[in-house]
Amino acid sequence: MVKVGVIGVGSMGQNHARIHSELAELVGVYDVDRALSKKVAGRFGVRSFDSIDELLTQVEAVSVCTITTTHFDVAVKAIKAGKHLLVEKPFTGTSEKASELCRMAEKEGVTLSAGFVERYNPVVGVAKEALREGRFGKLITFASRRVSSFPSRIRDVGVIMDLGIHDVDVLRYITGTEARSVFALGGLFNNASFEDHANLLLEMGGGVVAFVEVNWLTPMKVRKVSLTCSGGYVQLDYIDQSLEVSSSTTKDFDTADAFRIPLETDVRRISVKKEEPLKLELADFLKASTSGKAPMASGRDALADLKVCEAALSSLRSGKKVEIPN
Repeated sequence: MVKVGVIGVGSMGQNHARIHSELAELVGVYDVDRALSKKVAGRFGVRSFDSIDELLTQVEAVSVCTITTTHFDVAVKAIKAGKHLLVEKPFTGTSEKASELCRMAEKEGVTLSAGFVERYNPVVGVAKEALREGRFGKLITFASRRVSSFPSRIRDVGVIMDLGIHDVDVLRYITGTEARSVFALGGLFNNASFEDHANLLLEMGGGVVAFVEVNWLTPMKVRKVSLTCSGGYVQLDYIDQSLEVSSSTTKDFDTADAFRIPLETDVRRISVKKEEPLKLELADFLKASTSGKAPMASGRDALADLKVCEAALSSLRSGKKVEIPN
């Protein structure tokens, strides 16, 4: 079993520790909050390390779950130590640092995985496969809604980097194409340090048009995607892990009575095996670490996602459509 450590044991880091303890040999954890580190280590019966460097001498792979502003420096340490690593989203926070991290990992021959957990959600995999096989027809538009109240754990990025990047990644993954341009509207409703609501309009390769809505203002958690396809209307719910395909036909009707139009609707619910996306993500990371094969969500994927989000932030500031560099 792979010897693994977790660096940063806040909310997400604790989930990484829990799953690593089930899938691998969890050696220990590290966090700048020493009391928290010891508490989490005690829960899983592992060691709480006094430094990142010390932890790296005892493991083969690590999950980097610290705050975004420290991701790059922590990841560089892991790569220089020759350790495989998964860096939680939004990865390094900038495409420039992401590019440098990818080059370093490739040079050192270590696995660099990115923590885009929705890519591993079973409904996403089912939808991607169905689109590939043409069962929904041609994808025309992609619309996602990822909204909730403000998460107190977020301090160093806005809603585009924290939430929007998930749907940008799923969009790229499902379509198999890259974003060409983005136009963003939004702002700081609650006078926060970063944008707390945004709407992104993206033009993808292959002609797909996408709309991504994100905010920290909605008093309920919604995680849904709608796909308008030539063969039906597809709705995905990340939380319920449900997928529905709808189609309709209109019968002859009285043109003078538009209120009573006979419409026959067919709704099919596609069976999806429910699984914990983070567990699938970490299993994929561990497999990539031992096989030498690329993970499903790689550092290069993170780089592409970051370029889109940076362009969205630029559009938000300028009020203009921004072309996305390759």
